[in-house]
Amino acid sequence: MTEGNGLRLRLALLVAAVSGGTARHVAALADGCSRAGLAVSGYGPPSTRRLFGPAAAFTPVNITDRPRPARDVVALARLRRALRAARPDVVHAHGVRAGAFAALALAGWRGQGRRQQGRRQQGRRPALAVTVHNGPPAGRLNRAVYAALERVCARRADAVLCASADLVARMRAAGAAGAEQFDVPAGPPEPPSPAAVARAAADIGANGRPVVLAVGRLAPQKGFDVLVAAAASWASRDPAPRTVIAGSGPLAAQLADQARRSGADVLLLGERDDVPALLAQADVFVLPSRWEARALTLQEAMRAGRPVVATAAGGTPDVTGKDAALLVPPGDAGALALAVLAVLDDAGLAASLSRAGQARAAAFPTEQDAVRQAGALYRRLAAARPGR
Repeated sequence: MTEGNGLRLRLALLVAAVSGGTARHVAALADGCSRAGLAVSGYGPPSTRRLFGPAAAFTPVNITDRPRPARDVVALARLRRALRAARPDVVHAHGVRAGAFAALALAGWRGQGRRQQGRRQQGRRPALAVTVHNGPPAGRLNRAVYAALERVCARRADAVLCASADLVARMRAAGAAGAEQFDVPAGPPEPPSPAAVARAAADIGANGRPVVLAVGRLAPQKGFDVLVAAAASWASRDPAPRTVIAGSGPLAAQLADQARRSGADVLLLGERDDVPALLAQADVFVLPSRWEARALTLQEAMRAGRPVVATAAGGTPDVTGKDAALLVPPGDAGALALAVLAVLDDAGLAASLSRAGQARAAAFPTEQDAVRQAGALYRRLAAARPGR
């Protein structure tokens, strides 16, 4: 992908500490844009190197997930030097913390420019795009810091992309009048092999009992404590459903202790790379999150034809529509339990949710769609820079 003057468009992708859907989306953009001919460079904590693939130059910049003033000053200075050396046309930061770092690094830009036809172009500030993937964290102080970062991104970015409609409204309120939605898609479907399905069944050990599956990071946002509470309420059923949670995170020990104390039959599988095989075992997929933008595991479950029970939070209702899931209020263990049991007890309802989910998922954008959309945005932003 080249600019009108024949030069390759230079793209800098910037992340802080990321995981899950955000990490997968960045990896897809890096790979797709490299294949499309862009000169891609990546910036982020050392652990994110793998996201950018072998074709991208990588500079470690340790942007942490929480403010750490001494480290942040060092990281910002390193990022500023690296961007001035790379001279990208577009910087695309993922998350408001990375976006704020990028905005500050580009402030007072004095780029060296490039040589073209024997002359050096005047340096110009790269365009800045920021994708907002998440809502504010819990805690008054954390929310205040997050709101400040949102304002920096809203007022300094040339384009603000949001993973759900409620984030669009939030960023517009922060000052980004042109904020728009950019759907983050799940990867291409990968049907599990019979061997993988057999391993997943053995690990779950349901022995003919219904399987209630949830997948995600074990963090407060995901609401797995609510799912454990719901599971305790159906522990006396015969046969009792087996509740399975795949994922790792800071609440692992707390959730295990909650399950023991409540008598809930909950299996914490830890981090897994075989979600399609796990979905093949599920009688119902549950997304109990307190907030989500466009959960990739939800998209995968719908595509796999699993009946879905989810919370009506964030962008989830836009993903499922009215017919592809039973939606309950976030944080309501009783309502969650009733919805799960309704699906397990009504084969017709389960089949209806399954069909509606697959039909809706068939129209979801693909990773290739996201790369094409992003590429068009990069060309537009680069062409609009002064000096073009």
